[in-house]
Amino acid sequence: MPLSKRDTEFRLPRITYLDYKQLEMDRVLTAFLARLTHNGLSSRLTRKGLLRVEQFVEEAMDHPEWFQGFDLDRDLVGRWIETHLMDVVNRGKPDQAIAAPRPLHGFTYKFRNPRYSRDYGAAQQLYEMLHHARNGIGRAALEHMHAFFFEGHDKLTGKAGEAADLDVETQALLRFLDQVKDAPENAVERESFPPLCTGNAELMAEDIQRLLYYRSRIPRSVMVDYLKALLSFHLASNQLRIMKMLPDWVARKSADPLCAPGKCPMRPRENSEPFGDCHYKIGLLIDMTQGADSGMTRLSERSAQAHYRRASRFIKASFTVRKLDEFAIDLVRRGKISKPERGYFTVPELVGFLDKPYAEAHRIFFGQRVSGLIADSHGNSTELDPELQAAIDLQLDELETYIEMLVGTRGRYHRRYLLQCLDSLLMKNREGALVAQARTKGAPRRFVMDSRMLEVLLQIAVLRPSQQGGFVTSELRVDELMAWLRERYGIYIDRLPRGDGFSEPSIDDLRALRQNRQAFLSRLREIGFYRDLSDAYVTQTVTPRYEILEEP
Repeated sequence: MPLSKRDTEFRLPRITYLDYKQLEMDRVLTAFLARLTHNGLSSRLTRKGLLRVEQFVEEAMDHPEWFQGFDLDRDLVGRWIETHLMDVVNRGKPDQAIAAPRPLHGFTYKFRNPRYSRDYGAAQQLYEMLHHARNGIGRAALEHMHAFFFEGHDKLTGKAGEAADLDVETQALLRFLDQVKDAPENAVERESFPPLCTGNAELMAEDIQRLLYYRSRIPRSVMVDYLKALLSFHLASNQLRIMKMLPDWVARKSADPLCAPGKCPMRPRENSEPFGDCHYKIGLLIDMTQGADSGMTRLSERSAQAHYRRASRFIKASFTVRKLDEFAIDLVRRGKISKPERGYFTVPELVGFLDKPYAEAHRIFFGQRVSGLIADSHGNSTELDPELQAAIDLQLDELETYIEMLVGTRGRYHRRYLLQCLDSLLMKNREGALVAQARTKGAPRRFVMDSRMLEVLLQIAVLRPSQQGGFVTSELRVDELMAWLRERYGIYIDRLPRGDGFSEPSIDDLRALRQNRQAFLSRLREIGFYRDLSDAYVTQTVTPRYEILEEP
């Protein structure tokens, strides 16, 4: 028999807001723009029915004064709107539908079809990470994103401003604004929990501000693509980090003291070693050879396996923390403990309930849960489900038995969707990819870096703080760039990431790493960032694509 909802509840927003499903960053960014408008709340649309391409075409045909020549070819305008303005699901199939317009402007979320434009909690995860980032850097990033995405909209009149210099796609979307209305979703109170890793949130906020410093130099559609890649990368990085962090906290029955509020050692604003003494650094060994070198491919596959293998332990730890939250609530209801003034227990506090003083309370509470699971499983049968019987046979205490039962019956399900979510955030086999996998069944994953993702990180890398505030661009030696990628993001090109599946390199490993470095230089040359005057390190430099100088 199926388990009850009480037992299958897995998601806990204090760990992450993500509901592990395959994510599309166009839809995540669309939902994020709604929260950006309504101070963290989602949006409630007042219109009914699905928006279709034909409705946008009709609106354009009714207003030939908007864009000269649009009224001359209705079919051409329709194809342009569908291909350039819209994020379409099931494209080219009979059930093709609009998810939402491409998120080129802040108000595109008003045109979304909620049925096809789900973000599965990713937008809220992004917003709350930025909202809770230390020293106000996250809120500054939110303000900068608002200024960029809502450019060209006059708050007083509610219409498109005349002075804004916007591309034709964005202007077209702004013209449609009068057709839809929305309001913040006030039916439920906004959940706002700090992220488990505040340093990772601060790093994302810093990167957003650096990237948006190019807003007047990079075409708007390109900048939006850059932001999607950057946000997806940071969501993936955060997930990889908490997959390493949470099982460790559960195993030690307490949070790491360095992860306490205000004590995170990460300092993203510093150019050298921004991770500090963080115990949960992640290391991704990137194969830059595009699979041409079997030695490097093997090493990168080993690196990916080390991270993806943590999924099972993370799911077990997530179940443990979720059920400890239910345990703590029960203690509050029975008057055994007091509820914190903030109204909820933090993850470090919940992990603390694993300690010995609560052993007897565990026996009673989780013993009842185990009995309930056994009763639900039996139904009309006299035999117990094999997964539950295997957990009982381990002869563990009540809490561990209950968690083993849940993992045995639901672990495979959650693992499949967690890996699917992680693959989508790492853009597997797509533009901006950080993970590649052959399409044959059971093929191993390996870490790679698509040119789009490399471009985004390079644009950030060549910026240096200006003496007058803001940033200026400067050349960067290739060895400095690789050190910067390693220390800032845990991206390894010419070294092995110690502790994430590797120890000392062998002679074959060193040979593969040297070839990987050469492939990295070739990729830099291909995308136009590399200048090579000789074989000496000091003359191998990365040059900015857009030059920003100190103001006189």
